[in-house]
Amino acid sequence: MLNKLNLQNILFLDIETVPEVELFADLSPEMQELYALKTQYQRKDEFTAEEFYHRAGIWAEFGKIICISVGYFVERKGVNQLRVTSFYGDNEHKLLVDFKNLLDTHFNHPNHLLCAHNGKEFDFPYIARRMIINQIELPSKLNLFGKKPWEVPHLDTLDLWKFGDYKHYTSLKLLTAILGIPSPKQDIDGSEVANVYYQEKNLSRIIEYCERDTVAVAQLLLRFLNKPLIDEIDIINV
Repeated sequence: MLNKLNLQNILFLDIETVPEVELFADLSPEMQELYALKTQYQRKDEFTAEEFYHRAGIWAEFGKIICISVGYFVERKGVNQLRVTSFYGDNEHKLLVDFKNLLDTHFNHPNHLLCAHNGKEFDFPYIARRMIINQIELPSKLNLFGKKPWEVPHLDTLDLWKFGDYKHYTSLKLLTAILGIPSPKQDIDGSEVANVYYQEKNLSRIIEYCERDTVAVAQLLLRFLNKPLIDEIDIINV
């Protein structure tokens, strides 16, 4: 089935998230209590809720999206190019609306697919939840209500690597290393994003990091299809 995929029908993506507010103390007393309850299992007795707050960005209830990077293939003179662009900024509502508009206008046909690494567990539901929180109508590609599993328009490179082994997790960094793909982790990693955003206030570093991950996801799928990787010269920022 993979070999029947049309690469130009796939939108590759990655998101970067941070805690919705910088400090645990910035949460209302009610939200502090709810965060403590939400994270109780992960924290056990090792950390207080406040000490664990640096991880708040991984939950859509306590985090927010600051960047969505997307990539899509176009063919120019017989050569595949990967066009990459990003939606980013402090205004989460606007970047989500802009992303929704892209899906609604350019990736709204039944044969269009979204592809991310661990997207089914993280990126896709996170975006959908934040859209609901921001009172944005879900685009059809994220509205899974009533759809059968084979009707869900999502590809997940982690899922493809599992080959049915649902206990298995492999990071994007590890997969790119063993498959001979240039590493996307050349500057920061996910654990540093909140600090770069809130302390350094360097959103451009985060955008570059997010775009490199998006390119890596596209390269991964090419490896699964046993196709040549995209050369650096054919990765175009738009």
